[in-house]
Amino acid sequence: MSLDHEEFAAHIAGDVVVSENPGDTMRKWRERIAVKQAILAREMGLSPSVLSDYESGRRASPGVGFIKRYVGALVKLDQSHHKLLVREVEPKDRSAILSIGEFAEPIKAKRLADLLEGVVITGSEKLETEIYGYTVLDSIKTIYALSGFDFYKIYGATTERLLVFTKVGLGRSPMVAIRVVHLKPRMVVLHGPKDVDQVGKALAEKERIILTLSGMKEEEMVQKLSSLASTNLVKKQTQVGSSSVKRLVQGE
Repeated sequence: MSLDHEEFAAHIAGDVVVSENPGDTMRKWRERIAVKQAILAREMGLSPSVLSDYESGRRASPGVGFIKRYVGALVKLDQSHHKLLVREVEPKDRSAILSIGEFAEPIKAKRLADLLEGVVITGSEKLETEIYGYTVLDSIKTIYALSGFDFYKIYGATTERLLVFTKVGLGRSPMVAIRVVHLKPRMVVLHGPKDVDQVGKALAEKERIILTLSGMKEEEMVQKLSSLASTNLVKKQTQVGSSSVKRLVQGE
């Protein structure tokens, strides 16, 4: 996928995963970009009746694997035909999300902490937890630019992920932002501070989050994490230094 393809896929997948009715949300996206159900089913290698069952809710909520296939096929068809996603997907959150991806295979939290030269502040007993994806965020722009439903988009295809907040001061604001939304990451890395205030630590402990500090350069962190990601739902911003949903549904 090109950069645009990856951004579109990440946007749609995040929309589907956090929806209370994933099948209906998938159908709405297909209809918004004028892709016929039979054509999409053929692209996915499914019968139209199976796809119809998922979209209508007659089958149980689709797993993460199915959503990836659905979104990948939808984006591919759009790019080869109508190219309507350019108008449908809002770019307003791009400067807040510096990089987002799903790992090619689960990675233990301890390995990620070591990779990012992190100092574990809370949750050291959970370092054997498997992490499935990552999102790197500009903490200031995340707090001010992403709110409500937009904030959920940072979770990509799974909440079993690492959130990295850059440009962090005391470490309280990112943890407060996480506290007030329903979805919680398994691991958080704060980039910049040498310590976290007591409120930030207390919130991490309350939410049972592995909280880690790292002083590694932002560009290096992004490069190391993106090298571990698959190419299906990876979204990267160019010029990272300057500007820059296993599961809400049951896995298959």
